Amino acid sequence: MGDGGPGGFGVTPEPGREIQQPGQPTLPGMPRRLYPCTPTRLNTWLDCPRRYRMSYLDRPAPAKGPPWAHNSFGASVHNALAGWWRLRRPQRTVAAAGGLLESGWIEEGYAGPGQSAEQRARARDMVERYAGTLDPGAEPLGVERIVGAHTDHIVVTGRIDRLDARRGPAGEAELAVVDYKTGRRPLSTDDARTSLALALYALAAARIFHMPCRRVELHHLPTGEVHPWEHTAQALDRHVRRAEGIAAECRDADDRFRAGLPAGQADEVFPPRPGPGCSWCDFRAQCPEGSAAAPAHRPWDGLG
Repeated sequence: MGDGGPGGFGVTPEPGREIQQPGQPTLPGMPRRLYPCTPTRLNTWLDCPRRYRMSYLDRPAPAKGPPWAHNSFGASVHNALAGWWRLRRPQRTVAAAGGLLESGWIEEGYAGPGQSAEQRARARDMVERYAGTLDPGAEPLGVERIVGAHTDHIVVTGRIDRLDARRGPAGEAELAVVDYKTGRRPLSTDDARTSLALALYALAAARIFHMPCRRVELHHLPTGEVHPWEHTAQALDRHVRRAEGIAAECRDADDRFRAGLPAGQADEVFPPRPGPGCSWCDFRAQCPEGSAAAPAHRPWDGLG
């Protein structure tokens, strides 16, 4: 799952509220505009405000490091599965899934052709095994679908890997958000329960399609495991309040940045948060604290 751009689904804010565009001034007496964001933006702020500034505010944007092989691997698998669902139903075979993986393989980040070929074979096996568990006739409601919703304070958007229309225990129509995971790290139900992105996408899907959407699922393709969680209305509301709180911090930092920060004050508003994750940061070379906190990884080290 990835993030989509603000407004990609046609948000209509409540009367008297508007969606704030980056850098747009607010005149005295005007209502506070809704803050556009994605779960990735909010989580980036939580992880490291300096990386947030480099990712979303600095212009020109700082140079990033080389592409990561594990990102290429994940994108190749996601693209193959999305393409499989877009085939006509009779064409949705296990072999077709493998063929889409082969034809859409992304080569970036690998140590060389040999490693790329080895990982392509692993990815093909993963995609074919997963496709073998799917019902080709169970048409998803959306594949790589951009969704979004507004609250009293924010407009949040993003892209769902798959949105299923299902039947609940009593036969009622309901939705389920499905997120594919290709990393080697084992997952658990807690990962689905605590995911801010999945909760916000469930809220958005319910509002767009006017159907209940409380079920979220992480499909871990390396193991074939499915980790589901059924949110309550109260739990979704807690996720919304959390997102609004993070967005309020982002909005304040954005405003201070655009107003012009005196020399030396950037790190007060956007402090680095060095730690083990700095090994994987795209902006590691631009960050002395991050470079000192953790050793550099090669682009293919994330393959395990």
